[in-house]
Amino acid sequence: MHFINPEETFDVAIHRVGNRALDEDIHLSKTLTFYPAELTDTLYNFFLKPFKTDEYFQFKTDENPVFEFVKNIFEDPKQLFQNSLRIAEHLFKVGAHPKARGGELFVVFFPDALMEGENMSVVGIFKSESKDRVLKTVPNENSYEVWTEEGINLSKIDKGCLIFNTEKEEGFIVASVDNSKGEEYGIWADEFLGIMQRQNEFFDTENTLNLCKSYVMDKLPEEFEVSKVDQVDLLNNTMKFFKEADVFELNDFADKVLTQDELKQSFEDYKKKYEEVYEVDVNDHFEISKNAVKKQARFFKSIIKLDKNFHIYVHGNRKMIEQGVDDEGKKYYKLYYDAEN
Repeated sequence: MHFINPEETFDVAIHRVGNRALDEDIHLSKTLTFYPAELTDTLYNFFLKPFKTDEYFQFKTDENPVFEFVKNIFEDPKQLFQNSLRIAEHLFKVGAHPKARGGELFVVFFPDALMEGENMSVVGIFKSESKDRVLKTVPNENSYEVWTEEGINLSKIDKGCLIFNTEKEEGFIVASVDNSKGEEYGIWADEFLGIMQRQNEFFDTENTLNLCKSYVMDKLPEEFEVSKVDQVDLLNNTMKFFKEADVFELNDFADKVLTQDELKQSFEDYKKKYEEVYEVDVNDHFEISKNAVKKQARFFKSIIKLDKNFHIYVHGNRKMIEQGVDDEGKKYYKLYYDAEN
């Protein structure tokens, strides 16, 4: 995990970057932006609050403009402003998607930070696209003056990244957030920053959970006669294993979750094909990232949907639910329980 010292002041450049596809302009500042000391904590929280996980990336270093601009800043922090101009112009160039939104671009140099116990500097690149209207009231002699103003919502940043001045040859260590949805998603990370996920414990955990889910939902029903209850039960047992274990060992996972020899072999065969199709290596041994487990738990759905009438949430104990068909051909589930809450 990382830490950026909130006691240290930081330099910031702000530019307005529009969308060329919508005939919007780019507005470049002529100097760094001055901010009063009382705003330091507000800006610090605004920039850094979104970065809560230990999911990290790295720049692709071949022909990557942002990587070069950031490298220039680390080599000479006095060049922050000049390189912020280049960063803004690059974003203006690549962000010409019809769904992309214009906004204020902040390029910040944080002089004092920690990453895995090592002191270093950090460059932050943030983009705010959402504007809110606020009601302003000021008392006068007889009553109040009332008007509205438009401003940036301080509760969230739309896109952002933190680049840590370490492992330069591998493309630095980068934390990134992107709240885009739909067609715009991916422009920030892929086309602008040019980053890829670091292969650490977070990557290994997330990658293996994706493999397990894909196997249970897609491959298992093709090879074996399984019910939805069986699939949900296997997903639950997979998530239970990752929540309770500190280290992933493929053989240990197979013995505790898959249990049957034919399932173990089927999973091993599917793992090899998965690695070929997605061009990834799924490691057999790694430390489990609990943050990655928490993130993936949202996508492991323990729900059985029955027509449009019922949803059955299955949280454990496969023996407490039975499935059958009555004399008229109607399918049914039978549930056993001790107490009604």
